[in-house]
Amino acid sequence: MQALVLVGGFGTRLQPLTLTTPKQMLPIVGKPMIEHVVEHLATHGVTKVVLSLGFAPEAFQEAYPEGVCAGIPLHYAIEPEPLDTAGAVRFAALDAGIDETFLVLNGDVLTGLDVSALVERHNSFGAEATLHLTPVDDPSRYGVVPTDTDGRVLGFVEKPAPGTAPTNWINAGTYVFEPTVLDHIAAGRRVSVEREVFPALAETGRLFAWESADYWIDTGTPATYLQAQLDFLDGRRGPAHCGLDETATVDGTVERSEIGANCVVETGAVVRNSVLLAGAHAAAGAVIEGSIVGWGATVGAGATVRNLSVIGHGAKVPAGEALDGVTFPK
Repeated sequence: MQALVLVGGFGTRLQPLTLTTPKQMLPIVGKPMIEHVVEHLATHGVTKVVLSLGFAPEAFQEAYPEGVCAGIPLHYAIEPEPLDTAGAVRFAALDAGIDETFLVLNGDVLTGLDVSALVERHNSFGAEATLHLTPVDDPSRYGVVPTDTDGRVLGFVEKPAPGTAPTNWINAGTYVFEPTVLDHIAAGRRVSVEREVFPALAETGRLFAWESADYWIDTGTPATYLQAQLDFLDGRRGPAHCGLDETATVDGTVERSEIGANCVVETGAVVRNSVLLAGAHAAAGAVIEGSIVGWGATVGAGATVRNLSVIGHGAKVPAGEALDGVTFPK
């Protein structure tokens, strides 16, 4: 089976880390996010991955110049213009010549979903499209999907106002599509799969959903990007990850943090519940708590970086500066 992975967005919620880098090329515990996604697909028999590219496609092409990621062949489908989710699926599927049942995934989701079981359910439903649903505490940020007892989707409520959602089972961003779904997507314009295609399919009675409470996280915000890394460190995603790259130099204190290649944590510095990407530097006496420090960035001597502050790649936080819940530079 082929899988089409949507990786063309601008990643605006993770700026400044994504100003020039697609979010799926940001590392999760030392490895690009996209590799985690592809590795998981490979364990379920996916034999080819189509990357639907838009923003900065060269980042993927340069990282995988042979067109192979995690041992799986890649097809690069580069949108000529932003086409939204459904438009991107249509363009990439046609570009890759997909003509059989295929998977569609949001590339910023990490999940333990049994993809094979989802495909089996899709086939048993006789569905044209099947969605994976996952439960969340606050569904207002997501597409909420009420179903009947047979799994048939009754409606599709995109980002309901707080307190108004008919269910807390949300669209988790992994789908099984028949090629006929492409016939429901208009050509030559932006089309949203959530707002246009799914509601139209629901009206036909051939849109189904499968509920599964496997591990699931949308890594598209600073909070969830950080949480995904902490989940690896805590052993929520397989064996607990060490978190300290062997090339890093640590003379200070590091607690429950991901410290990337060639990072430096000087004497007296404290890094706690944080992520330091490759080449980041915590100078003497610096304190970094619950935050993200980009590639090659420096937190100066005695500076404090706290509460989901995000330091851009190569940025230099001045000595003694206090950053609390902000992006730097702004």
